[in-house]
Amino acid sequence: MERATVIIFGGSSGIGEAAAKRLTSNGASVTIVGRNVERLECARVRIGGSVKTASVDATDRGAVERYFESIGPFEHLVLSHSAGNGAGPLQTLDMDQVRSGIEAKLFAHLTVAQLALGKLEPEGSLTFVSSGSARIPIPDTSGLAAINGAIESMVPTLAKELAPLRVNAVSPGVIDTPWWDEMPREARDAVFKQTAEQLPVRRVGRPEDVARAIVYLIDNTFVTETVLAVDGGAHLGAPATEFHAASIT
Repeated sequence: MERATVIIFGGSSGIGEAAAKRLTSNGASVTIVGRNVERLECARVRIGGSVKTASVDATDRGAVERYFESIGPFEHLVLSHSAGNGAGPLQTLDMDQVRSGIEAKLFAHLTVAQLALGKLEPEGSLTFVSSGSARIPIPDTSGLAAINGAIESMVPTLAKELAPLRVNAVSPGVIDTPWWDEMPREARDAVFKQTAEQLPVRRVGRPEDVARAIVYLIDNTFVTETVLAVDGGAHLGAPATEFHAASIT
């Protein structure tokens, strides 16, 4: 990974930040991209090293286009940005929230990937961060499943279309990230406890768990069209009803 150039959209917290920290420690030149300048700066300080930042709204095609026009070629792109919108039972599902989730994740991932192609080195990689909601049948997550399932279904097609550029995805399960901070602590702790009891590994995930998978997919030049589950074995076992509906975004 030494001297590899990596751009991470959604790199100011959680999984993206953990990936940036791990890649930087391995000698890569990393730029984290997000909308909020203050959050980016805080993440830069936490990550340390020579990580760079760029303030870009991934849902703004013009802003993304201008960003890529302003930089030179690079080797690896990680797409970790998401709003997490779209959860709820189908009967009462807010379609505006689903639409917002599609715009903030599926369309934003597609837009960034498309506009990056002119600068991505052909021997490099493109890594999506989807979600276990695409694979694990959990009531009240049909909107999220649709969004993340669409991302995962693109991987084999893009791997063939864009070859020799390698295209992969990581599909995290329940990960203890700042996304959960909006939930009251007691409720969050209860979800984590219940989830951990149902998982074969007996704990929820940490951002670093997913970061390791991202680094693997970037570093292994013989891996493409792979969706790598990082979910503690969630697909193996517990009845779906025993998982909290909001646990996988």
